[in-house]
Amino acid sequence: MKLSPLQKKRTMNEIELETVEDRISWTCKHTWKRSSINTLWCLLGCSIGDFGTILFFQINEIPFPMLGIMVLAIINGLITSIALETIILLRQMNLSEAFSTAIGMSLISMIAMEVAMNTVDVVFAGGVLVWSIIPFMLLAGFITPLPYNYYRLKKYNVACH
Repeated sequence: MKLSPLQKKRTMNEIELETVEDRISWTCKHTWKRSSINTLWCLLGCSIGDFGTILFFQINEIPFPMLGIMVLAIINGLITSIALETIILLRQMNLSEAFSTAIGMSLISMIAMEVAMNTVDVVFAGGVLVWSIIPFMLLAGFITPLPYNYYRLKKYNVACH
C-alpha cells in the first residue's frame, strides 16, 4: 500500500513524538526530587530580591508605577538568585565557572518563576506585598518552572546545583 505525502508526514511526526516521549520519562521520582530541590534553591534566591524590592517601595511609600516596581522586583530577583546559585556552586567549581553555570542553566526558569510570582501578587494583592498572598506567590513561583527544570535535568542531565 502506498502512503500519500500527508500520511508520510503524519507518520514521521508520530515517530518523532514517540522518540521524544521514549527519551523523557515523567515518572522518575529521583529526578522530580532533584529538580524540586533545585527549584526551591532558585525560589529562595528569587524571593529575596523580589520581595525585598516590593517591600522597599511599600515601606518607603515611594510613588513609582506598579509596573516599574514589578520590573525592578523581577530584575532584583534574578540578580539575587544568580548570586545565591553562584555561592552554592562555589563548593564544586571556581567563581567564573560557578557564575557562568548559574546564569546559563536557569535563566529561563528564573524568569518564569519571577513572572508567575509577580502575576499572583498583582492579581490578588494589587502589587502590594500581603502576608496572606505570599504563600500563593511562592507556590506559583515553585510550580511554574518545575516541569522545565525536570525536563532539562532528565534530558540533558543539566542542573544548577
